[in-house]
Amino acid sequence: MKRLAYIIVFGVISLNIQAQQDPKFSQNMFLAPHYNPGSVGSSDKICLAAAFRNQWTGLPDAPVTTIFTADMPINLLGRTHGVGVSLMNDNLAFNNDFLFSASYAFRMDLGQGSLGIGANVGLANQALTPDWNGADIIDTDTDDAIPKNGGSVFGFDMGLGVFYNTEKLYVGLSTTHLNQTSFTYPEEIAETKLIRHYYVMAGYSIQLANPMFEIMPSLMVQSDLRSNLIYLNTNLRYNKRFWGGVSYSVGGALTALFGIELMNGIKLGYSYDFELSPLLKYNSGSHEITVRYCFDLSVDKSPQKYKSIRFL
Repeated sequence: MKRLAYIIVFGVISLNIQAQQDPKFSQNMFLAPHYNPGSVGSSDKICLAAAFRNQWTGLPDAPVTTIFTADMPINLLGRTHGVGVSLMNDNLAFNNDFLFSASYAFRMDLGQGSLGIGANVGLANQALTPDWNGADIIDTDTDDAIPKNGGSVFGFDMGLGVFYNTEKLYVGLSTTHLNQTSFTYPEEIAETKLIRHYYVMAGYSIQLANPMFEIMPSLMVQSDLRSNLIYLNTNLRYNKRFWGGVSYSVGGALTALFGIELMNGIKLGYSYDFELSPLLKYNSGSHEITVRYCFDLSVDKSPQKYKSIRFL
């Protein structure tokens, strides 16, 4: 069983290096500033958000990912802009990846909504601490592609994005790892790099006949032009304080989502993924928790300003 676990984990690492590198979040509709710098400042408030994901529970060395974002609008030279920061830590077997980015968006009124054109710059760190003890099927002496010593390396990272939102709609296009920075570990032959990823995000709020209920479908497409991930989500929100729904990642997992806004304004979300891939027999699902809190900020704004459609 231990031998099988090593095969699975190392296979996942290989896929992570060669294909989709950005981590998966089922509640991606709540984390727009992490994926799209054009969305920072799209709310009239300072917003703080955090997300924790424990993927493939029960599988040895499975991914554990944490994200924190903060964004706000600012008024400068008579115009409204957006600024924000994002931090991500992603653990996968022997890999420990960290990413920090600072975002800026120029915001303008457009039709019934607002358009943000943004960019982010940051620092990426990849740390590798391989330990092959007990993995008798892996011979690090005969395969130079297998890391032996590991290390910690840094690189410059940047991204671009545009984000449009109205009271009921949002649409975003963005790219991460635009410069595709490369990493070479000390005394190692193998080289890795951050592959450029592309994102399409969209969502809409539909008011039902009963004004206490809203349906909020959303979509996100994540691609590195080698493989694609498509997330389809639908949430039903009651009284703007309680929500629940389902999410489906095509070919990946079926997800149940739940959330509540507490009396102090803190919004909590939870999701559980039921795996649909061949990994189903090796894990008991994935757990994800999000927390978001927004508070008022006095910013001079035109009469067309509104609350962001982002659901948390």
